[in-house]
Amino acid sequence: MALELPFVSLRSGKPLRKTHLKCQAGAMSPTIRAAIDTAAGGRPSAVIYCRISRDREGAGLGVARQREDCEQLATQLGLHVVEVYEDNDLSAYSGKPRPDYRRMLEDLRAGRAGTVLAWHTDRLHRSPAELEEYIDVCEPLRIETRTVKAGHLDLTTATGRMIARQLGVQARYEVERMVERQKRKRDEMAQKGQHFGGRRPFGWEADGMTPVDLEFEHIREAARSVLAGASLRSIAAGWVARGVKTSTGGDWTATELRRMLLRPRNAGIVQHRGKEAGTALWTGALDEATWRSVCAILTDPSRRITPGNTRKFLGSGLYLCGVCGQTMRAATSNSRNPGSETRFWGAYRCRSLKHLSRQRELVDDHVQLAILERLSRPDAAELLAEREDPVDIRGAQTDMREARATLDELASALGAGAMDMRSWQVASEAARARLAGAETVLSRAVKVNPVAGLVGAEDPEAAWNGLDLSRQRAVVAYLMTVTLLPARKGRQPGGGYWDPSSVRIEWK
Repeated sequence: MALELPFVSLRSGKPLRKTHLKCQAGAMSPTIRAAIDTAAGGRPSAVIYCRISRDREGAGLGVARQREDCEQLATQLGLHVVEVYEDNDLSAYSGKPRPDYRRMLEDLRAGRAGTVLAWHTDRLHRSPAELEEYIDVCEPLRIETRTVKAGHLDLTTATGRMIARQLGVQARYEVERMVERQKRKRDEMAQKGQHFGGRRPFGWEADGMTPVDLEFEHIREAARSVLAGASLRSIAAGWVARGVKTSTGGDWTATELRRMLLRPRNAGIVQHRGKEAGTALWTGALDEATWRSVCAILTDPSRRITPGNTRKFLGSGLYLCGVCGQTMRAATSNSRNPGSETRFWGAYRCRSLKHLSRQRELVDDHVQLAILERLSRPDAAELLAEREDPVDIRGAQTDMREARATLDELASALGAGAMDMRSWQVASEAARARLAGAETVLSRAVKVNPVAGLVGAEDPEAAWNGLDLSRQRAVVAYLMTVTLLPARKGRQPGGGYWDPSSVRIEWK
């Protein structure tokens, strides 16, 4: 960066040629900077840096107050502020990148200002590594650091650098002490089943304890839909269409919905350090068995969740080939009749070998009519009764509570020194096995029948049409096995070419 300034010599008073003042900004001397400051209005240039670790109000008020105090300090010192850098809601301790802080260092290296103003030194840095980098930038360019609360920090002298390092060590110590206190407080709150704070969880008020009835219903609706075979994408799209918002006012996505449904708090369970920590004081939106069943489905490795794998047709991946037994896939076929143009139509085709192909629309219509006819029979309610699996939910819940109580007692004994680690491992093995077994039972306990909303409906056809594709596919998979067979050639009885006997439906 070259500078061309119409200045006179500070020694002789004679005009200087532009070339005499050309220099690299990174090597700018204090004399040249003083000349620049004089030309800019007679006051030395300065920059302000503001930062707040957590903006609880969400309005940037913390950095705004810092800025006002720093501007008052600039006025008192007779400095001309050329830039204000702000990193809002970013911690210096966490090590996360601070964009404006990095930009300030680059501008300081370029010689843009001779003074840095901050509310306190801990706003600039809270780690020794950052402080050393800051000293490396400021020392050779003789950049001063002025703070509202900690006074003048002269990094051009050994004493000033020692004071800066001492302040940095003190700031680091205070942060680490604060983190330790916060961890102990969270451990205590987890043991008591209390809410930790943070952003408002969907389903509860900002206190994390008071239920929001309408959002509770949305959570239960989503759980029922997932258990009935609906995709997260379709549920999220439905919520967006109905105007259901997240707790921060945003639109739902499949990813956000999945994250929300997997929360242990939905079942009234405290989550601490990534693990379940016990029963919460707040009321859960779901019973534990339902929640664990939802989690079992959403965390199933075989579950297809990528956009490219979203099923678009009723029978793709469900219907079977009557020749080889492989599933059928959606495809496009064509036929050429004498004297006519080629006609393209959607089809189901054998996945492994091209054994057979069937017109997709006709097959799907045939299957849907068979479902509606079956649901209209007087014995349709047996579709629910005959498929229930007897599971001892209460017994599993009792096992889970007792196993957790045993593990808590053993952990207390270990912490008090009443038993060593090896004894704890041996004693806790049975309790952990009992807990895992109970969780497995509960994950299978709730069997939401995807046909439940259709049986007994006044208008089964309207109820069927009201289901999204993922729910309709779940009904097909639950009720029947559809096998496509080679069709009879030629015109069929009735005058058409469609052969209904080529679709074999076996009720489960």
